[in-house]
Amino acid sequence: MRGLGTIVNVAAVLIGSGFGIFIKGGIKEKTQQILVQACGLATLFIGIGGALEQMLAVDSEGIHTQGTLLLICSLVIGGFLGQCLDIESRLDLLGEKIKGLVKAKNDSRFVDGFVTSSLVICVGAMAVVGSIQDGLTGDYSMLLSKAVLDCIITFVFASTMGIGVLFSAVALGIYQGAITLLAVFIAPYMTETMISSMSMVGSVLIFGVGINLLWEKKLRVGNLLPALLVPIMYDLVVQLVG
Repeated sequence: MRGLGTIVNVAAVLIGSGFGIFIKGGIKEKTQQILVQACGLATLFIGIGGALEQMLAVDSEGIHTQGTLLLICSLVIGGFLGQCLDIESRLDLLGEKIKGLVKAKNDSRFVDGFVTSSLVICVGAMAVVGSIQDGLTGDYSMLLSKAVLDCIITFVFASTMGIGVLFSAVALGIYQGAITLLAVFIAPYMTETMISSMSMVGSVLIFGVGINLLWEKKLRVGNLLPALLVPIMYDLVVQLVG
């Protein structure tokens, strides 16, 4: 059944965050702080690992990097577009609207929980590649693995940031669901190089989320999201020229 992977993934986020919310009151403040730091550190190295996996290449001459120029251009162009669109503020505004709808106006961490969790579980190669596989062939094995990871991540996030994390399931469902539906149309144009480049850029954005978790909100990662589109446009141009 096509789309089952996203359904399971959303359910995993709901279960993980729901359980995290349930035990939140039983966790001391200092314990919550160390859990946030643990999540930040883990997120940081998930981003580093994903980026290095795509950037490092080994051949007979040794180890060298690749895709550096594309990464720089993606972040600069994406950051410019994101700042013009002010995506970060729009995400915060969406979080505030949801916060009002669920009558959680006294929850100071609602928006942070929603935005941070949405970025971590949506940005990355597994979300893109897994959704494409699910849409094309009905193979949802990658999304099942992602669901387990997301369940753990949202559990820890929700135990420290509260109910806002729960609503990241909505963002995940829309994001992965849209990719799954569009997979039939975009798959012929998706190359391994394009997916690898998107994964590299996405991993760097995840690294940015880790920085924000460890040292408070200093990077406007939401405004960098259009950077994910630059490798797609670049690869399409290369295909047309070629």
